[in-house]
Amino acid sequence: MPGRTDSGGRLLLLLIVFVLGAGALVTRLGYWQLVKHDDLVESAHRQIYYRAEVPSQRGQIYDRSGTIVLAASVTRDRLIVNAEELSAEQRATTVEFLAAQLGLDPIASGQLAAKLATGKPYLVIARDLPPEKSTVIEAAATAAGIGGITFESDSARSYPQAGGGPKSSLAAQLIGFVNRDGDGQYGVEQFYQDVLAGQPKVVEADRDANGEPLLETERTVEPGVPGRDIRLTIDAGLQLALEQEVMAARIANHAASVSAVVMDPWNGEIYAEATYPSYDANRYAAIASDDPSVFVDPIVSNVYEPGSVFKMLTVLAGLEQGTTSLDRVYDDTGKMRLDGGETKITDADNKAMGRLKLEDAIAYSRNIVAAKVAFGLAPTTSEASTILHEVWMRLGMGSLTGVDVAGEVRGLVNDPAITRWSESDLANGSFGQGVAITEIQLARAYAALINGGVLVQPHVVAGIGTEPVSVTTNAPVLDPSLSPPLAGLMEHVLASPWYVDQARVPGYWIGGKTGTAQVWDPERNRWRPNTFNFSCVGFIGRKQGHPDLVAAVRIGEAPFLITASGQSILAFTAPELFRRVATDAVTTPGLLPVPAPADSTTAQAGG
Repeated sequence: MPGRTDSGGRLLLLLIVFVLGAGALVTRLGYWQLVKHDDLVESAHRQIYYRAEVPSQRGQIYDRSGTIVLAASVTRDRLIVNAEELSAEQRATTVEFLAAQLGLDPIASGQLAAKLATGKPYLVIARDLPPEKSTVIEAAATAAGIGGITFESDSARSYPQAGGGPKSSLAAQLIGFVNRDGDGQYGVEQFYQDVLAGQPKVVEADRDANGEPLLETERTVEPGVPGRDIRLTIDAGLQLALEQEVMAARIANHAASVSAVVMDPWNGEIYAEATYPSYDANRYAAIASDDPSVFVDPIVSNVYEPGSVFKMLTVLAGLEQGTTSLDRVYDDTGKMRLDGGETKITDADNKAMGRLKLEDAIAYSRNIVAAKVAFGLAPTTSEASTILHEVWMRLGMGSLTGVDVAGEVRGLVNDPAITRWSESDLANGSFGQGVAITEIQLARAYAALINGGVLVQPHVVAGIGTEPVSVTTNAPVLDPSLSPPLAGLMEHVLASPWYVDQARVPGYWIGGKTGTAQVWDPERNRWRPNTFNFSCVGFIGRKQGHPDLVAAVRIGEAPFLITASGQSILAFTAPELFRRVATDAVTTPGLLPVPAPADSTTAQAGG
């Protein structure tokens, strides 16, 4: 007979398995009861109750007057057809009816017929219909005995002011738009999304046996917060004029784009800023599928090499260091060998002008003189590079300005403490090559040069609701005593024979600096032939010694025109565009306060 087998080990193993299994079940039960308790309760609640968010009325956007509406929320309808209820003959009649009411061409009518042929019970045929149009269509359908047509109302964003160019709305790139989900995209609409949108109302209702909400049981769970209105610093009249100016310059010069910004140099308020090409924010969906790049605001979101407008910053560095003066004489040799003879820089015309005072060399925009000022900042290239870079940083290059629109970028500025500058790096930097900035950075830097050395924060919103917006981030960055000679130098530049006929505004104090920079082609890894960025930035004032406005203009990626004599010119120059923009701004009715009488504290410009 077989011997006795001891089953104690197997029983112990079985017991362990049972204990582990029971422990796992208890753990899982605890997980669902404790950890997932709220989720389970919410899931059960959703099966019994219907819960929805109802967006609040979005706030309106006004210009600085508070009376001109630039963006508003309006009621728009969707036209719905229940094709399931229609016979083939009724569908054909409905297509003919809607084609007439909506003004459809033969292609669109064919697409509508194909859509109705699907026989689906819910077909969106048209969107964004004004309520009055819906009323007309509904009455006509009733009179014609056409059924299956209904309307659903929704809130839509409207931009009622026409822009300065064809098929554009006013200040489109500055304001942005609101998508179908109610989210602001680009510009002010995105930056102030929470302010404009408010908080949605939350409603709840019981569900019936089929899971559908019972409207009679609807109740408000959270009341929501209405969106708040916003008043901009933008003057609608000046904005329209600016858009017309940049469009004209772009067409005349066959440029890729033209942009301009006008700002108060004392408090950072932006009175107008425009770029062409622009777009119609009411048609953003169609534009998104065609060319969404037009949504981007180049003034805050695109960087470029500024060219000779940076010479003013080089002069500033020399004045601060005491290594130069406006009447110091330099020898403009027309070209210079650097880095042991490996690289060469030249003046734009490849010619030498000989001995020039610094103020004249800047007026004639001599690269060689600017480079000599930069090399003279310190005994070594390394020390001079550090000084020049520090001036750039102090004036906000490579930093966000804090302007209150979405999409601002920092720019590209190499730090010599991280990557050592060569002699050619320092020379190129002295006249604005090898650095990439935004137009708003440039306008702010020039404001600091002329306003007594204060770096202001550019901003486009003056008030939210009934409350004014205060900007407190303005900071002194320069010795105030430097502003009069710097403003005087800018006045001297635009009064030079090269620019006076293009830039002069009779009866006004005006000054600035121009810049021309090559455009780099990253795909071919070379400079683009005969293509340049042209800039002019400066100020205009109604009385000597007090600048009222600072303006920056940029003609982007434009070719030179070659005359019969071989000279290179622009059809519409940057100084001329600057003059037109500055004149439009300073003569805008009611934009500027009445100037105070001159007193001993008013800065006076040099000659």
